[in-house]
Amino acid sequence: MTVALVTGASRGLGAVIARRLAADGLAVAVNYHSEAAGAEQVVDDIRAAGGTAESFAADVTDESDVAGLVAAVTDRLGPVEVLVANATGPQPSIPFEDLTWEAHLDQLRFFVKSPTLLAQAVLPGMKERRGGRVIQIGSDIVDRKLPGMSAYVAAKGAQHALAQVLARELGPYGVTVNVVAPGWIPVERHTGLDESGYLAEIPLGRMGTPEDVAAAVSFLASDGGAFVTGERITVNGGHT
Repeated sequence: MTVALVTGASRGLGAVIARRLAADGLAVAVNYHSEAAGAEQVVDDIRAAGGTAESFAADVTDESDVAGLVAAVTDRLGPVEVLVANATGPQPSIPFEDLTWEAHLDQLRFFVKSPTLLAQAVLPGMKERRGGRVIQIGSDIVDRKLPGMSAYVAAKGAQHALAQVLARELGPYGVTVNVVAPGWIPVERHTGLDESGYLAEIPLGRMGTPEDVAAAVSFLASDGGAFVTGERITVNGGHT
């Protein structure tokens, strides 16, 4: 059974992606940092639907945690063949005059450091099997360039560029590297926010759902996505 590791999968997009990959027949490692109950609920949901999943605690911005995470997943489920780098941290709006280097680093830790550590940790196994999928969850904010979000936009832009380079570098090993870039997809943390202004700008006339994002990830993880690499698939209903 193909093993997928989904980071930040205790809630939001990660939880829905984990459930979708399990429904596709993959064994899913549900990573979480602090929300153990949420991760266990995702695992319970997957198992109740007949799938295979286990939860794994780790800070995916920490070198030793990432190494331990991949080792634990390999020991309990098998070698990671599909990596979904989804984990994220807070994304505060900061006026440029108040922006600090630490604010930049806060975003780069999640969107450059973490994907680097994760890909390095799973790569030996993927090279040995001559194949694998690395899927990063990006953002269409790279195109929207919202004021006050310069640290987040810069880190997401760097994440996309990193994926393109890795696609070229890891392609000879049979490893594909892609980015799925959602627009604003409301999840639990967006409860109560007004969607009307954003909705009015979407050509398809509806807000996106976590299931829309999970469908794109599912494609890239499937046999149908085997010849797609170095791409950014934007999931935003045509907003950009």
